[in-house]
Amino acid sequence: MSKIFKLILNTIPRPLLIKLSYVARPVLAFSMRGKKYVDPIDGKGFKSFLPYGYESPRDNVLSPSTLSLERHRLLWLYLKNETDFFSKNYKVLHFAPEQAFYKRFRNLKNLEYTTTDLDSPLADVKADICALPFDNHSFDVIFCNHVLEHIPNDKKAMEELFRVLRPNGWGIFQIPQDLKREYTFEDDTITDKRERAKIFGQYDHVRIYGRDYFDKLRAVGFTVDEIDYTTTLSTQDVEKYRLAKGEVIPFVRK
Repeated sequence: MSKIFKLILNTIPRPLLIKLSYVARPVLAFSMRGKKYVDPIDGKGFKSFLPYGYESPRDNVLSPSTLSLERHRLLWLYLKNETDFFSKNYKVLHFAPEQAFYKRFRNLKNLEYTTTDLDSPLADVKADICALPFDNHSFDVIFCNHVLEHIPNDKKAMEELFRVLRPNGWGIFQIPQDLKREYTFEDDTITDKRERAKIFGQYDHVRIYGRDYFDKLRAVGFTVDEIDYTTTLSTQDVEKYRLAKGEVIPFVRK
């Protein structure tokens, strides 16, 4: 990607860039096609991915075709290679469904697929994660990725996730996480949006999770596996798929 193109992209606010990317996605995907990097979600190859990030944009991470980021591609590979998600009959609840997954999961014949969120137009059910309108033990699989960092009472949200998951059901609850931190950091006295964005990654994040995140999930009843799936992949594949080496997938069971 040319330096001028990078400069232009980095001057566009990230939310606006995403919106523009949806409109321009076919053109972007065509113009950037190549063989160096591959989006495993749709199998398309590119000479480069796009930059993405709020305060400190990460270079070469946003797929021009699916608009997936590192975490989406990692999750897709894990589900495809290590689970029966794409073949077994499951009743699935998906919070704040990601565009990279939404239509693909919706079209899977083996899934009874329900989406939920307070605001997303992709939500089948508009609901507060801290007061879900579902019966106990309603779902076999729950995806709740990059949601809990927005929720002031995350313990209540975790309790609700545990309540609606069926016994022996499983879920994946990805979050932005600083594995160098032992404990989760919160500070409600920081009210300036720009300052919050610098400290928390986004102005609307209420915390930075540390390594204690897994114990928070265990405390409400989940069994948690801390899966660093990138360690099972070759260095070449981590680079080819543009994954974040060392990112941990929180895989939970009830």
